[in-house]
Amino acid sequence: MPLFSRKRAHKMRNMRFFAEIVKALGAEAGTGVQYTVIEGQGGYFQNVRRIETFTDSLVVLRGRKGGVRVEGRALSLGKYGGGDAAVKGEIVKVETL
Repeated sequence: MPLFSRKRAHKMRNMRFFAEIVKALGAEAGTGVQYTVIEGQGGYFQNVRRIETFTDSLVVLRGRKGGVRVEGRALSLGKYGGGDAAVKGEIVKVETL
C-alpha cells in the first residue's frame, strides 16, 4: 500500500508548483489565502481556514494569516474542505485582507 494516495500526491505537486510561482514573483508562499479566478466560472482558493461571510454576492474567506473578500454575482460554494474552497459564479472582484 502506498504511503500517499494518488490524490494526495497530485495535491502536493500542485502545492509545490504554486510555491515556485509565488517565489518567482517575489512573494512569500503560505502567508495567506492564495487563489486563482477563472473568468465567468468562479475561483479556487487555497489555505482557507474558515468561511467568515457567505452570500450570493459576497464571500469572505480567512486563512491563518489574512484572507480575501470575493465580490460577484450568483456566488455559490462548489467545494470546501482540507484548506481548499471553490467558489462558483461570476467573480468581479477579489480583495486581499
